[in-house]
Amino acid sequence: MPPPPRAWQRMLSGRRLDLLDPTPVDIEIEDIAHGLAFVPRWNGQTKGDWPYSVAEHSLLVERIFTRAGKAPEPRWQLAALLHDAPEYVIGDMISPVKAAVGPDYGALDARLSAAIHIRFGLPAALPMAIKRRIKAADKVSAWLEATQIAGFSEPEANRFFGRPDAAVLQGLSLDLTPPADARARFLARHAELLAQL
Repeated sequence: MPPPPRAWQRMLSGRRLDLLDPTPVDIEIEDIAHGLAFVPRWNGQTKGDWPYSVAEHSLLVERIFTRAGKAPEPRWQLAALLHDAPEYVIGDMISPVKAAVGPDYGALDARLSAAIHIRFGLPAALPMAIKRRIKAADKVSAWLEATQIAGFSEPEANRFFGRPDAAVLQGLSLDLTPPADARARFLARHAELLAQL
């Protein structure tokens, strides 16, 4: 009988992350930041000289989440920053691919999210109200990305993501950066928020 397929990944930190049973001790923020800085959003179908990374997207979602809330707690800002953290190992699948893969994708994402949350002092499962607020910020980010760099018209983006309030969009723009810069900005913001916990 053949051996079972390998279900772990070696990280640059030296950690061995078991995807079927991830543990918080195998989670390192440097691995997350590095991975997310090299994972493109929109399957790489964006304008510009650099792919728009999940690290950049995560920073934008945290910024939108923070500006939309009334003095949000740093731990929930951290949760917003880490909302797509599992993608450092599973990549960024666009919604149609997630739908095609089915519930197994959601289960894998949930296992990784729980381990990541625990590693950084968050509850394994976020309160539903916080999840909804992060999702709302994520949709604003998706609308902005769709219209600025992913080739969507505004009516098309409105149909898929909903038209954001103009006040929320005020002053937001996308500046694509090299992966090393996105990684450094993600690490710096993570350290800032962690220091406030």
